[in-house]
Amino acid sequence: MPQAAAPAREIVLTGMAVSRGIAIGTVYRHDSDHVAVAETRIPASRLAAEKKRFAAAVETAQGQVAQMRAKAEGLDGAAAEELGYLLDAYQQMLHGSRLVRGVEGRIESERINAEAAVQHEIDSIAHVFEAMEDSYLSGRAADVRDLGRRLIRNLIGRDWKPFQTLAKNSVILGEELTPADTALLDPKVVAGIATQLGGAESHTAIMARSLGLPAVLGVAELMRHARTGDVVVIDGRNGRVVLNPSDDLLDAYRKMRADFLRSRRQLARLKDLPATTRDGQRVQLEANIELPGEVASALAAGAEGIGLLRSEFLFMNRDDVPGEDEQFAAYQAVIQGMAGREVTIRTLDVGGDKLAHGLGVNPGLNPALGLRAVRLSLARPELLETQLAAILRASAFGRVRILVPMVATVEEIQAVRATLEKVVRRLKRAGVAMADPLPPLGVMIEVPGAALGADALAFNSDFFSIGTNDLTQYTLAIDRADEAVASLYNPLHPAVLRLIQFTTEAAKRARIPVAVCGEVAGDPRYTALLLGLGIRDLSMSATNIAVVKQRVRGLDLSAASRMARLVMEQSDAARIAGLVDGFSSPDGTANRTSATLMPT
Repeated sequence: MPQAAAPAREIVLTGMAVSRGIAIGTVYRHDSDHVAVAETRIPASRLAAEKKRFAAAVETAQGQVAQMRAKAEGLDGAAAEELGYLLDAYQQMLHGSRLVRGVEGRIESERINAEAAVQHEIDSIAHVFEAMEDSYLSGRAADVRDLGRRLIRNLIGRDWKPFQTLAKNSVILGEELTPADTALLDPKVVAGIATQLGGAESHTAIMARSLGLPAVLGVAELMRHARTGDVVVIDGRNGRVVLNPSDDLLDAYRKMRADFLRSRRQLARLKDLPATTRDGQRVQLEANIELPGEVASALAAGAEGIGLLRSEFLFMNRDDVPGEDEQFAAYQAVIQGMAGREVTIRTLDVGGDKLAHGLGVNPGLNPALGLRAVRLSLARPELLETQLAAILRASAFGRVRILVPMVATVEEIQAVRATLEKVVRRLKRAGVAMADPLPPLGVMIEVPGAALGADALAFNSDFFSIGTNDLTQYTLAIDRADEAVASLYNPLHPAVLRLIQFTTEAAKRARIPVAVCGEVAGDPRYTALLLGLGIRDLSMSATNIAVVKQRVRGLDLSAASRMARLVMEQSDAARIAGLVDGFSSPDGTANRTSATLMPT
């Protein structure tokens, strides 16, 4: 009599939680479409034909991207816009961009076949993105590589159609998912996603959040254990992938999933409610966005404005610099899309690790400390004048603020204001419509020197916005993208908190608004502390607005202020973390008992 097969062993893997929720389903193993490319020499007599073959592959890709756009229009609003904006970038790369010209140049100069020329050029472009410290921009390397694979497949005549036979409640496990792959996912069929590669700002993560699919990325050895048909749990809250869970664990996750769905329905009902504490203090919750296409998702999440529009998207992945009209059109679209809500536009923050080829910036020996952000804008005044002119023109269509990044000295913000006044005079002479009064000019506090000198900066600024990501990094001398030291990155370090406090108090003395727009603004763990320190404006990823609003509405501000005062008396980061984490009762509301606030 044959023996029954032994039950599959439970395996728990960990990764990065990038889209909240819990998925329970069966594994669909997605093996990436890696195409091996051989390099061959092309005789001079065949170079024209080889370039013509590449042109045909580009034309085919243009048609494929158009078909993907048609499919994208059938997705829900936020996901459709996110994917649509990416497909626009694809079309731009397929029309006379650096990519196309670079491949043609390699075929001509190196006399190699088109497939190899595409691979070399894609690797070159992708490496630039991968070297960037900004997680969103570094995540674009995967998008560039996806387009390269598409061109290579077209050149060798290989078709690729994944996800043709998915069963309901399938969970996609793969080394990575490309934008084209993600465009084919149907949330009615796919329950969740896990990949071995990718980060929080990769296209896969963004699309997973837009589609509402639980997702865990960066799961080491995922594909070694993934077998199609196995039962799997994706824990998008704690960053876990559980293969072949035990009956007890499966029952526990089913209960957690039901609780999460109930909580999500409750959060959705908060969309139109104000972010007001239990004792009546109003808090402004705004969205950080990278692209104009994110306006719809910001509004859908209940954002009261755009606290940070990163303008770098206009300058990346191109060999030229966007002109005034192009920038104006992009800013105008966001401002009009926000329908009267305030939009804060950050001036160009490239240079150093964020390279824009059209600017010709040398990253230098230490990119994080080099010619970047406001330093670059002042060194290249034509860039600053063009951008300010575009913002001023767009200000005629709604409420706008101008935010200057990486300011370290009073002289820098004074120089920007002088340039702004110069541009205003030019536009007035030309009869160009602008906001009246003019948009406020603010400083992004992300350099320790700026925080320590906040009093002087406050009297030369109309508002502050604290960028806690860089402020923490520069204060602690820690590169949070470096795995060797990333664990030491701690926004609750006493020095970081004191710089936030210095900045907030300086803004109060000067009677100017102050906001926080770093990652801590979107984490409910820090909400009580930030409010207790005097912050009343938080800007974050749109996906975090509801959970932060829930936290605000459960807080007693007077208790939060007492907790903040106690925190600021501490010198130990672990003690501070204990106080912050202990300030919540199990139901997430502020704990008003004095025991929580007593030192031990």
